[in-house]
Amino acid sequence: MVGRHNKLLAALPEEDLRRLQPSLTPVPFTFRKVFNKQGEPIRHVVFPSSGVASIVSVMADGRMVETATIGNEGIVGSSLFVGGDIALADAFVQVPGERPGFSMSAIAFHKELDRRGPFYDLVSRYSQAFQALVMQSTACNVLHSVEERCARWLLMTHDRVTGDDIRLTHEFLGMMLGARRPTVSLVLGTLAKAGLIQNANRKIVVVNRKGLEEASCECYQMVREHFERLLSHRRYETIHNKSAAQNHAVVT
Repeated sequence: MVGRHNKLLAALPEEDLRRLQPSLTPVPFTFRKVFNKQGEPIRHVVFPSSGVASIVSVMADGRMVETATIGNEGIVGSSLFVGGDIALADAFVQVPGERPGFSMSAIAFHKELDRRGPFYDLVSRYSQAFQALVMQSTACNVLHSVEERCARWLLMTHDRVTGDDIRLTHEFLGMMLGARRPTVSLVLGTLAKAGLIQNANRKIVVVNRKGLEEASCECYQMVREHFERLLSHRRYETIHNKSAAQNHAVVT
């Protein structure tokens, strides 16, 4: 069934996901594909199936800084949930995915939310987890070293890709971390020398996941715990059971 590779869509009861099928349109998850532009209306939300999208604030002089990343655990454009119909930042593909994502129009998104069913509950919990991610990322960018932030970023990306390869240039990673390219190259060289990654041209390979976790700041684990608490399988089962109970009540 369409959408099963996105964890939020996959967590929906089968009946709800089946109802959404006509509203889901495949969209390529190719490098630098733009989903939202800062200051422009949000006309669609996107459910990634693989790869990583960046949420990036753009300054007047063109400089950019990443405030969050989104993979197959979430939704690009979820600010529509809280009534934000204008994009506050750019959203584009940072690491391409092997599978397409799925786009849903803002109209269809709001229509499904208005049912106040399992979809609403999942999006609500995801919005809380995403807010925690943004808040933690803000603190991390101020308080922690480039090396710690780089390790955190690589871990979060590694969670969302298939295998251990992350296709990315040093220049682009520098933009994401708010650091100069030479600094990023130096940090990646240090991580490679420690045996945590292999640093090739336009590709980073994670070879020692445990060591990379030890090199990261506490922000990686804190964000992970927020998502597990709000979007754990137990929460998903609760939503399924709630939906089943509602359906039973309607029948009886």
